[in-house]
Amino acid sequence: MPRRATAVVASVLDQAASSLTNIAVLVIAARVSTAQGFAAFSMVYLTFTVLLGLNTAYVGQVVVLTRGEAAATGAACRSGVSFTALAAVAGGALLAAAGVATAVAGGSWAGHGGAFLALGLVLPLVLVQDTLRYTFSTLRRPGLALAADTLRLLCVVPALLIQPQHTAPGLLVAVWGLSAVPALLLGLRLLWPRVRGARTDLRPYLRRGHLGQRFAVEFAVGNASSQLAVLGLGLFAAPLAVGALRGASTLFGPLNVLFNSVNAFGPPLLNRFGGPRATARAAAVLGLLLCAAGLAWGLVLHDLPDGAGRQLLGATWQSASSLLPATGAQYAVMGLGTCALVTLRVLSPRATLSVQVVFSLLSVVLMLGGYLLSGSALGAAWGLAAGSALKAVAAWTRVVRLPAVE
Repeated sequence: MPRRATAVVASVLDQAASSLTNIAVLVIAARVSTAQGFAAFSMVYLTFTVLLGLNTAYVGQVVVLTRGEAAATGAACRSGVSFTALAAVAGGALLAAAGVATAVAGGSWAGHGGAFLALGLVLPLVLVQDTLRYTFSTLRRPGLALAADTLRLLCVVPALLIQPQHTAPGLLVAVWGLSAVPALLLGLRLLWPRVRGARTDLRPYLRRGHLGQRFAVEFAVGNASSQLAVLGLGLFAAPLAVGALRGASTLFGPLNVLFNSVNAFGPPLLNRFGGPRATARAAAVLGLLLCAAGLAWGLVLHDLPDGAGRQLLGATWQSASSLLPATGAQYAVMGLGTCALVTLRVLSPRATLSVQVVFSLLSVVLMLGGYLLSGSALGAAWGLAAGSALKAVAAWTRVVRLPAVE
């Protein structure tokens, strides 16, 4: 197999390993937790997801854009890992302090305090381990990222599976975080020979105008806004709603692998179609296929027997199963929207930010509005589905109105 094809296969498998790890963590945590315990774990894991996304935008996406001689790429990789480690220690200290304060205060949030304390302690481990994926991508060694992420999967699954029923969410978070140590050590060992002697420079990350600042803004309005809204829903209204929403979305995890692969490999593939019209048509066909896959997977989950559902999500299945039609509809239209945004990134890169800002915020409004109107997680789930549908319509409208496509 040619070297380029091998690299593409390794990158896809690495993305699959990372996504499978996230799915397995949430599924196993749901199985060994009470409904309240999984809600607390979900809120902490959602917090980690937001921090991970911000770090990916601020550090990872900048690192992978580095080109040049080995000295330049080595310095970028070493600096990115160092900055992530320092930022994660600072952020982890704040989370740990907040967790201790919550636990000491007592009340219904005491269990959440222990979980946030655990997240603060393990945050440097998990963030640095994930950042290594982007350094290997920059060094054009995706196979090394695959090796480390596969080890991560092989460690976290048995570590969580051996936990007893009704394990406290704080212990689950600690076990999940500490299970990253072998993959972290392997990744650092594989990286070291390729960055030895490179210069570490953290100043670019602290300067105004750093490219990661733009990427972080795009992430904040495009992804983190809805995740933070779900977190706020748990903090100020209904913690169990967070567990239900996370449980339902976890079952659609295989589709996230497809969406992430389209985001990663869609632009270079669409560029090969020659003209804007051919690119838009190819993206539309791919969007319809992803939409069909979302509907089909939703039907499979909707017909899943209750016994099998409880095997997957434990006590959370009862609340999550009622959300499957809404979540299935959301993922179906997300397939269309993902392909539209990828098309805009190829044909008119500056057009994506306005769509992301307006319609991601609208999704938040619709989710909160749906919850307030219905008083349940089901209304929030349908609000998210409506927001995703409107974003897809807006993105495709921008595509067809591009002068080169008309």
